[in-house]
Amino acid sequence: MLPTPAYAAASATSPLAPWSLDRREPGPHEVLIDIAWCGVCHSDIHQARGEWKGSIFPMVPGHEIVGTIARVGEKVEKWKTGDVVGVGVFVDSCRTCPACHAGDEQYCEYGMSETYNSYEREADHIKLDRLRPTYGGYSTRITVDENYVLRIPAGLPLERVAPLLCAGVTTYSPLRHWNVKAGDEVAIVGLGGLGHMGVKFARAFGAKVTVLSHSANKREDALRLGAHDFVATSEGGALKGNANRFDFILDTISAPHDYNAYLSLLRRNGTMVVVGIPTDPTPVAAGALIRNRRRLAGSGIGGIRETQEMLDFCAAHGIAADVEVIRIEQVNTAWERMLKSDVRYRFVIDIMSLR
Repeated sequence: MLPTPAYAAASATSPLAPWSLDRREPGPHEVLIDIAWCGVCHSDIHQARGEWKGSIFPMVPGHEIVGTIARVGEKVEKWKTGDVVGVGVFVDSCRTCPACHAGDEQYCEYGMSETYNSYEREADHIKLDRLRPTYGGYSTRITVDENYVLRIPAGLPLERVAPLLCAGVTTYSPLRHWNVKAGDEVAIVGLGGLGHMGVKFARAFGAKVTVLSHSANKREDALRLGAHDFVATSEGGALKGNANRFDFILDTISAPHDYNAYLSLLRRNGTMVVVGIPTDPTPVAAGALIRNRRRLAGSGIGGIRETQEMLDFCAAHGIAADVEVIRIEQVNTAWERMLKSDVRYRFVIDIMSLR
């Protein structure tokens, strides 16, 4: 076993603090990755504070991981020592269900093994081994099956790549799945870690992009990121003035809000996709959907194949996250700032500060 420095939450009310965990030596089909960068996702806070239930403590968060392969198992074919790679939200799945066969491992019918706050799988990969929790990227290294590792294309700053492994693919996937294309009127609701990536992707797909934000002071940033228009939803009459306007709405907000108000902005046959996860249920009126034959859908992250496609798309179009790099000892302050929306637009931990 490999003693590994990390930061962990001991309970739902504990701040993150130094901790040590044991990583295993890579098995025949596994690789050991020295972590260089790890993005800070809002879901790290939800999980560590027990807001989504099922939290496993002690918890080492982090599922936006970029690093270098340090060792490879004897039967590994895809990777070699020194390769720059990434690990996203999950590290295994059953590999046998229709979702896994379709490349949608994130929707594995037996449940994916998440990078942290989950469990490793038993030898048959179907069942979860309830005795072996997974620990994430707020640590100096991680051991992962070679099939759940991603190639990082050359040419992008690695610290700005880390958030692509969650925030990036979470917004890329629905835009691609619902075939957003050149000329479509697209609205991005919320301009945070997810929303700012949604703007970049929608613009790269050729859509006419509008940011809908409660904060009027985000107008300049929205336009800088590539939006064609900005609507401050806090201003009187803003939503009513944009009724029936959009073909597609990507809702990235994780705080409670009224879905019905945004559904009214869809034109006939329009679709609104939810990727933010508010902690409280949100009522949806049937009339909001029936009028104009509107659709309300949800989307998670992407599978391994789609995430690799997204990374290659980013390299081809020069797309990366806007980040603020922090040292590991600043992570608790960063979490508090995130809760106040005080980040443009993703914190990334320099894991060298943990070594």
